[in-house]
Amino acid sequence: MNNFLNKIMGDLEAKKEWKAVEARAKALPEEYRVVYDEIKNYIWHGGAGVVDPSNLFGRLVDLFEEGAANGKHVLDITGDDVAAFVKELLRGEKTLTEDLHEKLNRDIAKKLGK
Repeated sequence: MNNFLNKIMGDLEAKKEWKAVEARAKALPEEYRVVYDEIKNYIWHGGAGVVDPSNLFGRLVDLFEEGAANGKHVLDITGDDVAAFVKELLRGEKTLTEDLHEKLNRDIAKKLGK
C-alpha cells in the first residue's frame, strides 16, 4: 500500500512540476515559445523522451528566460542548428529508451536467476 501511495504522490508532484515549467514556457516571448515548443515536439516525437522532463525542460526555460532578459534572440542561444543544440541538451539525460534497456536486462537476469 505504501508503494502505491508513493507512486501516486510522486506522480502528482511530477505533474505539478511539469505544469509549473509549462506555465513559465508560456510566459516566454513568442520567438522563444515557438522554439521551445518545436524542441519539445522534437524530443517527444523523436523517441528521445526523457525520464525527468521537468528537469530537462526546466533547464531549457531557465536558459531561455535568461536570454530573453538579456535581449538576445532565441537563435543566439541555440545556434542555427537547433537539432545539434538539442543533442547537446540531452547529453547526460536518462532517456526512456535507456530506462527500457535497463529494465529489459534486469527482467531477463531475474527470470534466468542471474
